[in-house]
Amino acid sequence: MRIKSYFAAAVEDAMAQARQELGPEAMLVNSRKAPPEARHLGEYEVVFAAENSPAPAQDVAAQVQPQTANGADRLSVDVASLKRELEGMRRALVRSAFAPSRWSGVSPTASDAYAALAAQEVLPSLAREIVEAAEARILVARSGSPAADKANWRQALVEEVRSRFTVEPSLGRGDSPPRIAALVGPSGSGKTTTLVKLAVQYGLAARRPVLLLSVDTFRIAAAAQLRSFAAILGVGIQVLETVGALAQAIEENRSKDLILIDTPGFGPADMEADCGLARFLSSRSDIDTHLVLSSSTKAADVTRMVDRFEIFRPQRLLFTRLDETESLGPILNEAARTRKPLSFFSNGQRIPEDLEAVTWDRLVERLLGAPASQAVSAA
Repeated sequence: MRIKSYFAAAVEDAMAQARQELGPEAMLVNSRKAPPEARHLGEYEVVFAAENSPAPAQDVAAQVQPQTANGADRLSVDVASLKRELEGMRRALVRSAFAPSRWSGVSPTASDAYAALAAQEVLPSLAREIVEAAEARILVARSGSPAADKANWRQALVEEVRSRFTVEPSLGRGDSPPRIAALVGPSGSGKTTTLVKLAVQYGLAARRPVLLLSVDTFRIAAAAQLRSFAAILGVGIQVLETVGALAQAIEENRSKDLILIDTPGFGPADMEADCGLARFLSSRSDIDTHLVLSSSTKAADVTRMVDRFEIFRPQRLLFTRLDETESLGPILNEAARTRKPLSFFSNGQRIPEDLEAVTWDRLVERLLGAPASQAVSAA
């Protein structure tokens, strides 16, 4: 038996390397993020097992066939036995990740899909749910043609991932102006920079009068930074110290088409000490509150932050720093868990270029490693 690790920037790339070298009969044993000491070889590590011979499966068959014809089929028996053992190992590993009572046997395609989702840090329970539902879909659509079944499987997986989240890339909660949006979130999540990007793309570029309101008096540098941006863009800005002043500023500027509100970065202690802003934003039906989170944050920490900021009653989730991570599972986890729509992705520091409206295909492509539209059209 030959066991070998492959490293690459994406799980799919490592799988492709393994199957090219070891042949299509090679079986996936494990996949994970590469350990720190091997990170220079690639972001992800997948472990495959195959027969001792590194030759492709068809070459092995060609070598064994003459011996079988001569009656010396011992090697064939040994290889078949080894394949059964390896398949048993693979299924045991997969079953340990899936619910034992519901998964008596999992196809290699399903285990590969689960491994890809797990490598993206999708929660095990959610990954199992998606793969199980996709497997049920293809049982109905199975055609008997390997190529068609592969396309059907891909389409089923894409559709199941898509069904776990919604997107609403817009600002404001009504059709009539002013459209008012507030960005809340932890310190360092990129609220101020994202606010400026939104002001440019959805205000200035659309020729809408824009007003920036800041209640971030905790950090002097933040207010100064926003003032500098406002001066460059030629838009109005007010720095406010109280919730009452914020309410008054909104009433006095209802002639504006777009009002964007910047807020302080709250830690757990800050939120316990003063929830006045949270009470104000959660009580206003005309303010569209987006929770801004860094996609490079650990999945467990993202969940804690989402729960902590629920006192603001955010309507949508906005993720920044997509350029700093390859794992977008935490985004899917929270969108599926909270059922809050995803609004925008920020993937760099450039203003305003590094901001995009979230689409179903964009997230699915990043999670599964291939264009979602390609999967649907192929099916």
